[in-house]
Amino acid sequence: MTVHPIGVNTWVWVSPLTDDALSRLVPRISGWGFDVVELPMMSTTDWDPAYAADLLAAHGLGATVCAGLLPDHDLLTDDAEVLGRTGDFVRGCVRAAATVGARVVAGPLYSPAGRRWPLDSDGRRDALARLVTRLRPLAGYAAEHGVTLALEPLNRFDSSLLNTVAQTLEVVDGIDGLGIALDTFHVNIEERDVAAAFRAAGDRLVHVQVCANDRGTPGADHFDWPAILGALTDVGYAGPLCIESFTAAGLEVPMSVWRPLAASRDAVAVDGLSFLRALMTEDTSTIAVP
Repeated sequence: MTVHPIGVNTWVWVSPLTDDALSRLVPRISGWGFDVVELPMMSTTDWDPAYAADLLAAHGLGATVCAGLLPDHDLLTDDAEVLGRTGDFVRGCVRAAATVGARVVAGPLYSPAGRRWPLDSDGRRDALARLVTRLRPLAGYAAEHGVTLALEPLNRFDSSLLNTVAQTLEVVDGIDGLGIALDTFHVNIEERDVAAAFRAAGDRLVHVQVCANDRGTPGADHFDWPAILGALTDVGYAGPLCIESFTAAGLEVPMSVWRPLAASRDAVAVDGLSFLRALMTEDTSTIAVP
């Protein structure tokens, strides 16, 4: 079994991320023993990449970057102004990732979360063709900066375009340098076999986010974690496992979290880290479901 670096997304505590919040969180995240901080971008001005790079280096932490498109961003529209604004945003995320040393920008980089509309076979084919055309130069720009764009399929309540690995491969296989990001929460809803879905992504899998099936602490769930990690080993994925969760209090992103998912925000991170560390060292005697 591959021993992966373990990261945590700052969305566990705060949204949007700011320099002040990062200055408070990074020392704690490092002290708990994480390897990576996942830095979310909803705007390219929320936090300063140069400041983040110095702060992370001072605490021995690596970085990954995730991004979500806001309602005024969309790669599927024919509105030239919106397309231009979306391209500028994605390129800004790429530059930020390069500055902090992140190798991926992961997320649903096609339309805002929550955008859903019926698609027949012809409509889907046309939408995917538009998406491929518009992602290709952005993926090329990312590659020039040593960064890979990783498309994340979302569950049916967040998107009607890309819900499964198979659907996402239809886009990714048409663009060199584009990868797939998978999140256990979404995979659990849309795929019939969670481990098989990770395996199906194959060598296009470049980023993995983890949480319980209810968005809570990894391990406090019904997942077959050894099977998932075995699938990651089978496809050669050696990157980080980044805990991505949300709490109800103070949440400013529309993730439909209406109740606390753990005893505290810190518990999601600390207990999840403990569970994943024990799982990957196969020290099953120390594994306690949070």
